[in-house]
Amino acid sequence: MSGFAYSIFLPAKRHLGLLAFVALALCCRISFGQNNAAKMGTLSAVAADDNSGTDHTGIMDSQPAPVQNERPESELAFMGQGSFGHFHIFANSWWSNLHFASVEYERHSWGRALGARLDYAAEVQPVMLLNQLKHTTVYGNSAGTGRETLYGVGIMPIGTRLLWRDGKSFKPYFVAKGGVLAFDKKALSQYSSYMEWSLQIGVGTQFRLTPRWDARVGFSYFHFSNGFIVPSNPGLDSAMYSGGLVYHLGHGSH
Repeated sequence: MSGFAYSIFLPAKRHLGLLAFVALALCCRISFGQNNAAKMGTLSAVAADDNSGTDHTGIMDSQPAPVQNERPESELAFMGQGSFGHFHIFANSWWSNLHFASVEYERHSWGRALGARLDYAAEVQPVMLLNQLKHTTVYGNSAGTGRETLYGVGIMPIGTRLLWRDGKSFKPYFVAKGGVLAFDKKALSQYSSYMEWSLQIGVGTQFRLTPRWDARVGFSYFHFSNGFIVPSNPGLDSAMYSGGLVYHLGHGSH
């Protein structure tokens, strides 16, 4: 073999050897990957079999899979409310106006009723303003001139709410709550009491603003009276408007 041919054949042998080594490595790699895929497929089948409640011998698994505990849907409403009219249903006073700020809490606690989500509802009224007659009779009727403003607080720990179209952008609701109020002076009459029982029944709707925030508007009937804990019990029945923002606390795993 001439020197020229040898000089060409020797690099070609080296290249062929290198190519053979690379091909062998690739074959080993492919074979190893196929083995791993087969193993993973077997493990997936076993996991699916375990999740279906059946063990490898065909006997049903006696222990069910754990269920994730979820926090119920709940929300906070920051509201402003005020009276725009009066009724004579359970009360006698016509001449007093009630305004207050409130924080209302709802929690999905009791499933569904009448096609709506059934919630527990409670409300705190940290700022209450009652504008009333300064001089009245024992029944709360006018007995002089002048007006005064009373300051109070309230809480309504007993309540429920029906919320329709849960999860939609437009959600009507019905709510009823009961509790107690307290003022810095005797309410509605100088012969009455500082403490009053309260009841509110209302309807309204919520409009989605963002995934966490809604706007809320509503109207309600608001009653308070002292239940004759003293002889004078004028009471007040008010038509109320309300408006505010609602923050969704959400739900998820504990």
